Amino acid sequence: MEITLGFSSCPNDTYTFDALVHKKIDTKGIDFKVVIADVQELNRRAMIGDLQMTKLSYFAYANVYKTYQILDAGSALGFANGPLFICKKGNEKNINSQSKILIPGRETTANLLFSMAYPDYTNKTECLFSEIEPRILSGEYDAGVIIHENRFTYAERGFAMLRDMGDFWESETHTPIPLGAITIRRDVPDDLKKTIDQLLRQSIEYANAHPQASNSFIHEYAQAIEDDVLKKHIALFVNDFSISLGQQGRTAIETLYRRAKSVGIISEEPKDIFVK
Repeated sequence: MEITLGFSSCPNDTYTFDALVHKKIDTKGIDFKVVIADVQELNRRAMIGDLQMTKLSYFAYANVYKTYQILDAGSALGFANGPLFICKKGNEKNINSQSKILIPGRETTANLLFSMAYPDYTNKTECLFSEIEPRILSGEYDAGVIIHENRFTYAERGFAMLRDMGDFWESETHTPIPLGAITIRRDVPDDLKKTIDQLLRQSIEYANAHPQASNSFIHEYAQAIEDDVLKKHIALFVNDFSISLGQQGRTAIETLYRRAKSVGIISEEPKDIFVK
Protein backbone atom coordinates (compact mmCIF):
# COMPACT_ATOMS: atom_id res chain seq x y z
CA MET A 1 0.00 0.00 0.00
CA GLU A 2 1.28 3.46 -0.89
CA ILE A 3 0.55 6.75 0.88
CA THR A 4 1.58 10.09 -0.61
CA LEU A 5 3.29 12.21 2.05
CA GLY A 6 4.35 15.84 1.96
CA PHE A 7 6.65 17.57 4.43
CA SER A 8 9.20 20.38 4.41
CA SER A 9 12.98 20.29 4.21
CA CYS A 10 13.25 21.88 7.67
CA PRO A 11 15.33 19.91 10.18
CA ASN A 12 12.39 19.19 12.48
CA ASP A 13 10.52 17.51 9.60
CA THR A 14 13.42 15.45 8.26
CA TYR A 15 14.17 14.40 11.84
CA THR A 16 10.54 13.46 12.43
CA PHE A 17 10.00 11.48 9.23
CA ASP A 18 13.41 9.85 8.70
CA ALA A 19 12.63 6.53 10.39
CA LEU A 20 9.20 6.38 8.74
CA VAL A 21 10.21 7.01 5.13
CA HIS A 22 13.43 4.99 5.34
CA LYS A 23 11.73 2.08 7.10
CA LYS A 24 13.92 2.10 10.17
CA ILE A 25 10.72 1.06 11.91
CA ASP A 26 8.17 -1.51 10.78
CA THR A 27 5.76 0.46 8.58
CA LYS A 28 3.16 -2.34 8.48
CA GLY A 29 3.41 -2.80 4.73
CA ILE A 30 2.89 0.91 3.96
CA ASP A 31 5.20 2.64 1.51
CA PHE A 32 5.40 6.43 1.76
CA LYS A 33 5.84 8.32 -1.51
CA VAL A 34 7.49 11.55 -0.38
CA VAL A 35 7.12 15.10 -1.66
CA ILE A 36 9.45 17.60 0.01
CA ALA A 37 8.50 21.26 -0.40
CA ASP A 38 8.37 24.58 1.43
CA VAL A 39 5.47 24.64 3.88
CA GLN A 40 3.71 27.40 1.94
CA GLU A 41 3.81 25.22 -1.18
CA LEU A 42 2.36 22.35 0.87
CA ASN A 43 -0.33 24.73 2.14
CA ARG A 44 -1.29 25.52 -1.43
CA ARG A 45 -1.24 21.90 -2.57
CA ALA A 46 -3.60 21.01 0.26
CA MET A 47 -6.20 23.24 -1.41
CA ILE A 48 -6.47 20.62 -4.16
CA GLY A 49 -5.98 17.71 -1.75
CA ASP A 50 -3.59 15.77 -3.95
CA LEU A 51 -1.49 14.46 -1.04
CA GLN A 52 -3.02 11.88 1.28
CA MET A 53 -0.86 13.00 4.21
CA THR A 54 0.83 16.36 4.54
CA LYS A 55 2.45 18.96 6.76
CA LEU A 56 0.40 22.17 6.96
CA SER A 57 0.48 25.47 8.77
CA TYR A 58 -2.32 25.54 11.33
CA PHE A 59 -3.65 28.71 9.69
CA ALA A 60 -3.82 26.99 6.30
CA TYR A 61 -5.63 24.04 7.85
CA ALA A 62 -8.65 26.27 8.52
CA ASN A 63 -9.15 26.43 4.75
CA VAL A 64 -8.93 22.67 4.13
CA TYR A 65 -10.40 21.09 7.25
CA LYS A 66 -13.24 19.54 5.24
CA THR A 67 -10.61 17.54 3.32
CA TYR A 68 -8.06 16.76 6.06
CA GLN A 69 -7.92 15.82 9.74
CA ILE A 70 -5.08 16.45 12.20
CA LEU A 71 -3.03 13.50 13.43
CA ASP A 72 -2.25 13.34 17.13
CA ALA A 73 1.47 12.85 16.44
CA GLY A 74 3.89 15.04 14.53
CA SER A 75 2.68 18.57 15.21
CA ALA A 76 4.91 21.55 15.94
CA LEU A 77 3.53 23.35 18.99
CA GLY A 78 5.29 24.82 21.94
CA PHE A 79 6.25 27.69 24.16
CA ALA A 80 8.88 30.29 23.26
CA ASN A 81 9.20 29.06 19.69
CA GLY A 82 7.04 31.49 17.73
CA PRO A 83 7.82 33.64 14.69
CA LEU A 84 9.75 36.88 15.20
CA PHE A 85 8.99 40.33 13.76
CA ILE A 86 12.36 41.88 12.83
CA CYS A 87 13.98 44.83 11.07
CA LYS A 88 17.53 46.11 10.54
CA LYS A 89 19.25 47.23 13.72
CA GLY A 90 18.83 50.96 14.17
CA ASN A 91 15.61 51.10 12.18
CA GLU A 92 13.26 50.03 14.97
CA LYS A 93 11.65 53.45 15.52
CA ASN A 94 10.88 53.85 11.82
CA ILE A 95 8.63 50.79 11.50
CA ASN A 96 4.92 51.64 11.35
CA SER A 97 1.68 50.66 9.64
CA GLN A 98 2.94 52.04 6.31
CA SER A 99 6.13 49.97 6.35
CA LYS A 100 6.68 47.26 3.75
CA ILE A 101 6.53 43.92 5.54
CA LEU A 102 7.62 40.49 4.30
CA ILE A 103 5.77 37.38 5.44
CA PRO A 104 6.59 33.70 4.78
CA GLY A 105 3.19 33.01 3.15
CA ARG A 106 -0.39 34.21 3.51
CA GLU A 107 -1.54 30.88 4.91
CA THR A 108 1.22 30.48 7.48
CA THR A 109 0.57 30.62 11.20
CA ALA A 110 3.27 33.31 11.27
CA ASN A 111 1.04 35.57 9.19
CA LEU A 112 -2.01 34.72 11.30
CA LEU A 113 -0.24 35.70 14.52
CA PHE A 114 1.20 38.84 12.94
CA SER A 115 -2.26 39.83 11.66
CA MET A 116 -3.66 39.45 15.17
CA ALA A 117 -0.85 41.44 16.78
CA TYR A 118 -0.64 44.14 14.08
CA PRO A 119 -4.04 44.42 12.37
CA ASP A 120 -3.15 47.81 10.83
CA TYR A 121 0.06 46.55 9.19
CA THR A 122 -1.49 45.48 5.90
CA ASN A 123 1.33 46.36 3.47
CA LYS A 124 2.52 42.75 3.35
CA THR A 125 4.27 40.74 0.64
CA GLU A 126 4.80 36.97 0.53
CA CYS A 127 8.18 35.41 -0.13
CA LEU A 128 10.14 32.27 0.68
CA PHE A 129 11.16 32.34 4.34
CA SER A 130 14.89 32.19 3.49
CA GLU A 131 14.64 35.33 1.33
CA ILE A 132 13.18 37.58 4.03
CA GLU A 133 16.40 38.66 5.70
CA PRO A 134 18.36 39.40 2.48
CA ARG A 135 15.49 41.50 1.09
CA ILE A 136 15.32 43.55 4.28
CA LEU A 137 19.10 44.09 4.31
CA SER A 138 18.98 45.27 0.70
CA GLY A 139 16.49 47.98 1.66
CA GLU A 140 13.80 46.56 -0.61
CA TYR A 141 11.59 45.93 2.43
CA ASP A 142 11.47 47.48 5.88
CA ALA A 143 10.75 44.51 8.13
CA GLY A 144 9.62 40.91 8.12
CA VAL A 145 8.32 37.93 10.05
CA ILE A 146 10.91 35.16 10.29
CA ILE A 147 10.42 31.49 11.11
CA HIS A 148 12.43 28.27 11.45
CA GLU A 149 16.16 28.38 12.24
CA ASN A 150 16.46 32.11 11.47
CA ARG A 151 15.31 32.84 15.02
CA PHE A 152 18.71 31.60 16.26
CA THR A 153 20.87 33.74 13.95
CA TYR A 154 19.01 36.99 13.16
CA ALA A 155 20.87 39.14 15.71
CA GLU A 156 24.33 38.24 14.44
CA ARG A 157 23.18 39.08 10.92
CA GLY A 158 22.38 42.66 11.81
CA PHE A 159 18.70 42.52 12.74
CA ALA A 160 16.71 43.67 15.76
CA MET A 161 13.57 41.99 17.08
CA LEU A 162 10.52 44.22 17.17
CA ARG A 163 8.28 41.61 18.77
CA ASP A 164 8.20 37.92 19.51
CA MET A 165 4.93 36.56 18.14
CA GLY A 166 5.21 33.70 20.60
CA ASP A 167 5.29 36.09 23.54
CA PHE A 168 2.26 37.86 22.10
CA TRP A 169 0.30 34.63 21.74
CA GLU A 170 1.27 33.21 25.12
CA SER A 171 0.46 36.44 26.98
CA GLU A 172 -2.94 36.53 25.29
CA THR A 173 -3.94 32.87 25.67
CA HIS A 174 -1.53 31.10 28.09
CA THR A 175 -1.39 28.21 25.63
CA PRO A 176 1.36 26.82 23.38
CA ILE A 177 1.59 28.18 19.84
CA PRO A 178 0.13 25.88 17.15
CA LEU A 179 2.57 26.22 14.26
CA GLY A 180 2.55 23.16 12.00
CA ALA A 181 0.18 20.21 11.80
CA ILE A 182 0.54 16.78 10.24
CA THR A 183 -2.74 16.01 8.53
CA ILE A 184 -4.34 13.11 6.69
CA ARG A 185 -7.13 13.10 4.15
CA ARG A 186 -10.57 12.29 5.47
CA ASP A 187 -11.12 9.66 2.75
CA VAL A 188 -8.33 7.48 4.17
CA PRO A 189 -9.96 4.60 6.11
CA ASP A 190 -10.16 5.23 9.86
CA ASP A 191 -8.16 2.15 10.81
CA LEU A 192 -5.38 3.19 8.43
CA LYS A 193 -5.37 6.73 9.89
CA LYS A 194 -4.83 5.25 13.36
CA THR A 195 -2.04 2.98 12.11
CA ILE A 196 -0.26 5.88 10.40
CA ASP A 197 -0.62 8.01 13.52
CA GLN A 198 1.04 5.27 15.57
CA LEU A 199 3.82 4.88 12.99
CA LEU A 200 4.52 8.60 13.00
CA ARG A 201 4.80 8.57 16.78
CA GLN A 202 7.17 5.59 16.57
CA SER A 203 9.26 7.43 13.98
CA ILE A 204 9.77 10.36 16.37
CA GLU A 205 10.49 8.04 19.29
CA TYR A 206 13.06 6.21 17.15
CA ALA A 207 14.75 9.50 16.27
CA ASN A 208 14.80 10.51 19.93
CA ALA A 209 16.31 7.17 20.93
CA HIS A 210 18.87 7.21 18.08
CA PRO A 211 19.79 10.90 17.73
CA GLN A 212 22.51 10.27 15.12
CA ALA A 213 20.42 8.02 12.89
CA SER A 214 18.69 10.83 11.00
CA ASN A 215 21.81 12.99 10.49
CA SER A 216 22.37 12.18 6.82
CA PHE A 217 18.74 12.86 5.90
CA ILE A 218 18.72 16.13 7.86
CA HIS A 219 21.99 17.36 6.34
CA GLU A 220 20.86 16.45 2.84
CA TYR A 221 18.38 19.31 3.03
CA ALA A 222 20.08 21.59 5.57
CA GLN A 223 23.66 21.81 4.33
CA ALA A 224 23.92 25.55 5.01
CA ILE A 225 22.85 25.26 8.66
CA GLU A 226 25.49 24.84 11.36
CA ASP A 227 25.23 21.78 13.59
CA ASP A 228 24.55 23.71 16.79
CA VAL A 229 21.70 25.58 15.10
CA LEU A 230 20.31 22.29 13.78
CA LYS A 231 20.27 20.81 17.27
CA LYS A 232 18.57 23.89 18.73
CA HIS A 233 16.00 23.90 15.94
CA ILE A 234 15.06 20.25 16.41
CA ALA A 235 14.97 20.52 20.22
CA LEU A 236 12.65 23.53 20.00
CA PHE A 237 10.16 22.22 17.46
CA VAL A 238 10.14 18.47 18.18
CA ASN A 239 8.88 18.12 21.74
CA ASP A 240 6.23 16.41 23.85
CA PHE A 241 3.46 17.92 21.71
CA SER A 242 5.02 16.16 18.71
CA ILE A 243 4.57 12.81 20.43
CA SER A 244 0.96 13.62 21.32
CA LEU A 245 -1.06 16.82 21.22
CA GLY A 246 -2.76 15.99 24.49
CA GLN A 247 -5.59 18.10 25.83
CA GLN A 248 -3.36 21.16 26.19
CA GLY A 249 -2.34 21.00 22.53
CA ARG A 250 -5.90 20.47 21.32
CA THR A 251 -7.13 23.38 23.43
CA ALA A 252 -4.42 25.62 21.92
CA ILE A 253 -5.49 24.70 18.39
CA GLU A 254 -9.17 25.32 19.11
CA THR A 255 -8.23 28.64 20.76
CA LEU A 256 -6.31 29.68 17.65
CA TYR A 257 -9.35 29.17 15.43
CA ARG A 258 -11.77 30.75 17.88
CA ARG A 259 -9.67 33.90 18.13
CA ALA A 260 -9.05 34.01 14.38
CA LYS A 261 -12.79 33.90 13.76
CA SER A 262 -13.50 36.53 16.41
CA VAL A 263 -11.32 39.08 14.57
CA GLY A 264 -12.60 38.10 11.13
CA ILE A 265 -9.44 36.42 9.83
CA ILE A 266 -11.30 33.16 9.14
CA SER A 267 -15.01 32.86 8.40
CA GLU A 268 -15.74 29.71 10.42
CA GLU A 269 -14.13 27.55 13.08
CA PRO A 270 -13.04 24.13 11.79
CA LYS A 271 -15.05 21.24 13.22
CA ASP A 272 -14.30 17.54 13.81
CA ILE A 273 -10.63 18.22 13.16
CA PHE A 274 -8.78 15.49 15.08
CA VAL A 275 -8.28 11.87 14.07
CA LYS A 276 -10.10 9.83 16.69
